Amino acid sequence: MRRNSFAALAALGVAAMLVAGCRVEENRHGDSKDVKIVTPFGGMNVKTNDAAVLGSIGLPAYPGAVSVNKDDDKERSADVDMSFGDYKLRVKVASFRTDDATDKVEAFYRDGLRRFGGAIACRNNQAVGSPAATVEGLTCDDKHGGHVNVDDNQGNHQLELKAGSDRHQHIVTIDPDGGGTKFSLVALDLPGNITFGDDNGGDRRQ
Repeated sequence: MRRNSFAALAALGVAAMLVAGCRVEENRHGDSKDVKIVTPFGGMNVKTNDAAVLGSIGLPAYPGAVSVNKDDDKERSADVDMSFGDYKLRVKVASFRTDDATDKVEAFYRDGLRRFGGAIACRNNQAVGSPAATVEGLTCDDKHGGHVNVDDNQGNHQLELKAGSDRHQHIVTIDPDGGGTKFSLVALDLPGNITFGDDNGGDRRQ
């Protein structure tokens, strides 16, 4: 899904709040906070507790890694759960840094992704080695079926490990950082039967 799809959905959510009653709840837990928005059309929950988000992603914590902010974001982790009628989307992201080299992080998470059917490796939206697709048909091509960009560098990381299907994905992005490694753990649950715009202005349904 491209960023303009998120913008359109956000605009829809704002419009819904303007024309109908809504409820906003915010709870703080130390440096993190939970926000819940409820409208007659649906709602959204956002959680930013590092430990809770990591636990919900389903991948193991890398030994000794520390949480870091992702790019310019204030939050280090986020669990975003959106539901508007039949449209349901959940994105969970946690970012870390370790002094270990990238190959050690890659080996650790290749093993961790086995529980989701094994991983494919991607660079610049192309497969690195084989297999080129998961057993459930997920590929490295972000123009194929329900992929969601979770950061501005998607596809430009030194390495991405992906597991699962088009609608249910687990992703590990890995980048060198000085003498160590920055990496992000991502879990995506995407809506079915939704139309995406392609680069030629056409539409396709997932």
